[in-house]
Amino acid sequence: MGFLSSVLGVLGFGFIGLPIGLLVGFFLFIYSKPNDDQIEEPLVTPLCELDTIPLFDLLPEIPLWVKNPDYERVDWLNRFLSDMWPYLDKAICANVRTTAQPIFDEYSGKFKIESIEFENLTLGTLPPTIYGIRVYETNENQLVMEPALRWAGNPNIVLVLKLLSFRITVQLVDLQIFAAPRITLKPLVPTFPCFATMVVSLMERPHVDFGIKILGGDIMSIPGLYQFIQKCITKYVAGIYIWPQTYEIPILDASSVAIKKPVGILHVKVVRASKLLKKDFLGTSDPYVKLSLTGEKLPWKKTTVKKKNLNPEWNENFKLVVKEPESQILQLQVFDWDKVGGHDRLGMQLVPLKLLTPHETKEFTLDLLKHTNISDPKDMKQRGKIVVELTYVPFKEDSIKFSSVSKKYSRKGSGNDQSSDEEALSGAGLLSVLVQGAEDVEGENHNNPYAIILYKGDKKRTKMIRKTRDPAWNEEFQFMLDEPPLHEKIHIEVMSKRTGIRFWSKESLGHVEINLTDVVHNGRINEKYHLINSKRGVIHVDIRWKMI
Repeated sequence: MGFLSSVLGVLGFGFIGLPIGLLVGFFLFIYSKPNDDQIEEPLVTPLCELDTIPLFDLLPEIPLWVKNPDYERVDWLNRFLSDMWPYLDKAICANVRTTAQPIFDEYSGKFKIESIEFENLTLGTLPPTIYGIRVYETNENQLVMEPALRWAGNPNIVLVLKLLSFRITVQLVDLQIFAAPRITLKPLVPTFPCFATMVVSLMERPHVDFGIKILGGDIMSIPGLYQFIQKCITKYVAGIYIWPQTYEIPILDASSVAIKKPVGILHVKVVRASKLLKKDFLGTSDPYVKLSLTGEKLPWKKTTVKKKNLNPEWNENFKLVVKEPESQILQLQVFDWDKVGGHDRLGMQLVPLKLLTPHETKEFTLDLLKHTNISDPKDMKQRGKIVVELTYVPFKEDSIKFSSVSKKYSRKGSGNDQSSDEEALSGAGLLSVLVQGAEDVEGENHNNPYAIILYKGDKKRTKMIRKTRDPAWNEEFQFMLDEPPLHEKIHIEVMSKRTGIRFWSKESLGHVEINLTDVVHNGRINEKYHLINSKRGVIHVDIRWKMI
């Protein structure tokens, strides 16, 4: 009997006494307060009196602008955050409430949950501190910066969960966040706030520390729970936004600031016209056709003039760059050429590009109208017909460089590598030259720079900007070619022109010749080139090649 009592006593202590002891010890640890008399005052020592080892321990706390010259000191920004923090606190918390409420409503009524709501929501009185900021200079149309952010806040965030008539409070306390995000503002646009999207990514894993109190007890004091939560944050939260993963925040409507890029070529063949109006005194006309796409500022294309002919045949081909095939419209206008005075318009017609099927040629026989208002009775007058053939050819979406690289490795040193590459890259396409600007261009007599682009006898020019050494043109020019510009060069020269007296009216500020072979293989180059015959001048050019 005594042995049985001893066994039952041990089992009772193990299954009942041990959990009760752990629970009592946990609450004593959480709610017990130390005696103020036992707290010692911290020892304060000047830096000059510290030894080497304590100084090394303090290095992580030193601002980055002290240790790294690439980081800029931003005390003004910290003062701005300090003054704006009470208002930012209210705005951020209001946004959090609005975003979280639908999520809380989804769980209300499920799992015996009656309601979830914020009892208190404030970020506290301590704003984040930026220990330094680094700004990168790139050739792209964007601004890249990396602030070193530290926030040891005192937020008061209390969430109330009503479960089975019980009121459970969850409180977030002692929040600390140390992070080094990369913030990219792109693309830069001439619409306030001058950028369309903010892209955020983390360059390294952040340090996040906080406490959670449930029913007044700090559960983070439970052994092993703190390490588990830190591991979850590192693995599931921080890993989502570690570079190259990004989080994009749209700022402006994409449709209002989208930079339209060429997507294809419209081949137009002006075949003939018939029964045109008589505009000359002798009962004939001298017709020609002008054509253009809506939404473009480029000069209109023109056919030749057919003298004294009411039924002309042209059979002339043109190529137009297409940027929005779903919305752009081909404009056709027939004019009567006059040697003196303005040219009379014989008629016009419109063809929406959405009527075309890619790579299929379609013939249109169109009645010429006075204008686009079809309900106008004046349009009932017969003005003749015009016949055109249209073919829309979109650019190839696949990047040339990936196909060329894969073929290069698959051939393993064949003697026909170069000829095979040229055959793979053969075909018509569009060469786009974006002249963004120049820096440190200086003339001997005047500084009114403009750029001239010369390729195979085709000459184009930017606008002239007066009295500057750092012009920003941002003008794009296009060359439609029947074959890739392999082993070809494009000549770009910066000139200056006097606007007043004609002595020394023009002078060269420097030039550069760019080999286009890399553009064909890579699809794009975006570089700054040093100008020849210039002391410090550079020009920024973005060149693209797209095949059809």
